[in-house]
Amino acid sequence: MDDRIILKTNQRGFTVKRIIYFILGVIEILLAMRLVFKLLGANPGSNFVSYIYTISQGLLVPFHAIFRSAVTQGIETTAVLEPSTIIAMAVYALIAWGFVKLIVIMRERN
Repeated sequence: MDDRIILKTNQRGFTVKRIIYFILGVIEILLAMRLVFKLLGANPGSNFVSYIYTISQGLLVPFHAIFRSAVTQGIETTAVLEPSTIIAMAVYALIAWGFVKLIVIMRERN
């Protein structure tokens, strides 16, 4: 096989892997921010906090009722631990890793 074709295929695979990991990074950051905001009892009336909650809510739908959320009422804030957020972070990381491994396997076949 021509070396240029192999090089181009390898570059394409590398680019796809980087895109997958970039998307995973964005998802993980959104979910991590949600987790921290909920744990610290951030004000949901804040535009930024509300925006993060709205965007990340769609990512949590498949994991919604796996475990109950733990709620602790403080003097000024209410802290919430959502195990579904932690599970979602792990599952999305495993899915991204699986896609990248699939790309590696398919590239090795060619």
